[in-house]
Amino acid sequence: MSDPTGVVDTAGGVPNRELIELSARFAHAFLRWLDGASGELPYPGLRVLEVLHCQGPAIMKDLAEDVGLSARNLTTLADGLEHEGLVRRVPHPTDRRATLLELTNGGVAAAECSLAPRLSEIGRLFELLSPTQKTQLSRGLRTLVDGLD
Repeated sequence: MSDPTGVVDTAGGVPNRELIELSARFAHAFLRWLDGASGELPYPGLRVLEVLHCQGPAIMKDLAEDVGLSARNLTTLADGLEHEGLVRRVPHPTDRRATLLELTNGGVAAAECSLAPRLSEIGRLFELLSPTQKTQLSRGLRTLVDGLD
C-alpha cells in the first residue's frame, strides 16, 4: 500500500516521518539547551560577537545572513548588545544606506574572555558522536540546509 502523505521512505530504511519528528524534537531541545549552555548571553548574541571579533565590522544585512537571523531579529539583538555596551552602530564609510555593526572595547573583551570556553562547552555535546557519525551528520545537515536555500 502506498503512502499518500509521502512521509514513508520505502527505499531508505528510516521513515521520513521519523526523521521529521526527530529533527523537530532535536531542534527544539538543542536550542533550549544552547541558551542554557551559552551562559548569560544567548547563542545568537555569542555568534554575533564571534563573527565581529573574527571578521571585523560588518554591514548589518550581511551579518544577519552570516549568523542565520532575519534582519529584524538581528536589529533586535543588536539593540540589546548595544545597550549592554558590546557593539555600536556606525555609518558605512561609502554607502549612506548601510549601517555597520562593530565591537566596542567591552565587546572585544567579552569576546576574548568568553568565546573559546563557551564554544568549547557547547561543542562537548558532539563528543557523544563517533568521528564517523560527526562526518555523516555534517554531510546530512549541509545537504538539508542547501535544500532549504
